[in-house]
Amino acid sequence: MRFGRPPHRRRFGLVALLVGLAAIPFAVTPNRQLLLLDPGLSGSISTPVGEGEAYDPLRFSAAELLELKRRFGVHGPQPRLAQLFTSGIDQLEPLRTHTLGRIADLRPLIIAECRRQRVNPMLVAAVLFDEMRHAKPGEDIPLAAHSGLFSTHGPAQLGLGELVHQGLLKENATEAEISQARTELLDPQRNVILLVGKFARLSRELNLPQRTLEASSSQRDAKALATLAYLHNGKLDYPRRILRTMQDPELHALLYASRKQPPAPLI
Repeated sequence: MRFGRPPHRRRFGLVALLVGLAAIPFAVTPNRQLLLLDPGLSGSISTPVGEGEAYDPLRFSAAELLELKRRFGVHGPQPRLAQLFTSGIDQLEPLRTHTLGRIADLRPLIIAECRRQRVNPMLVAAVLFDEMRHAKPGEDIPLAAHSGLFSTHGPAQLGLGELVHQGLLKENATEAEISQARTELLDPQRNVILLVGKFARLSRELNLPQRTLEASSSQRDAKALATLAYLHNGKLDYPRRILRTMQDPELHALLYASRKQPPAPLI
C-alpha cells in the first residue's frame, strides 16, 4: 500500500524549487557582465580564452561590441573604399620614412611617459605611426585647427573630449579655454602625453591589469591592447592594423635599439 507525501512536505518542496529557480538569474548575470569588463576583456561570451584552436583575440563578440558601443560609442569598420585608400597610403615609402623620423624625435618622451603610466610604448608608437601617416592635409596648421574645421588635432588625432575626460577642460568651457585647449593639442609633446594618459584612463575604466600589457605574453593582453586601440579610433578594423604595426621591425628598433657611438679611429 502506497502513501502520498504529507501536505506540508509537498509545500516545502515546492517552495524550495521556486526559491532555487529565482536565484538562478542572480548567479549568472553578474558573471556575464564581469566577463565583458574583467581583465583585458579576455574572451568573448561565446568563445572564452583557451577554448578552441581558432580563438582570435582580435575578434569581439556581439555582446562585447554592444557593451563597448553603449559605454564608449564605438562602431563598425570603416567603408571598404576608405580601407583601400588607407592601405595605399601605407605603401608610400617617403611618407613612412618621414613619419619614423618624427617618432624618433618623440622617442624619449614616449619611453619616459609610458614607463610612468605603465602603458606599452609600442602601442603608443604604433598609434602615432598610423595617425601621422593618415592625417588630413592642413589640420596641423593653427589657423585651420582654430577654425573648427577639424575635430581632432596633433600627432595622435585627439579631440577636445579627451581633455574633458582627463579633467583638463570643463564641459562648459569658454571660447578662450577651447582655443587654448586646441593649441595644447597641436603641441606634439603635449599630444603624446595626452595619448598615454588616454590609454591609462581607459585601462582603469575597463579594469585592466595595472601593468604594461604585452601582446606576445598572453591572449588576455593581446585582447586588452586590441580593445584600447579600438577605443582610440572607434573603427572595428583599427585594432588589427595597430597590433600588426606594433610588430613592425623598423618601428620596434627605433623604440628599443640602443644607439652606440662609433669607436674613435686609432691614431
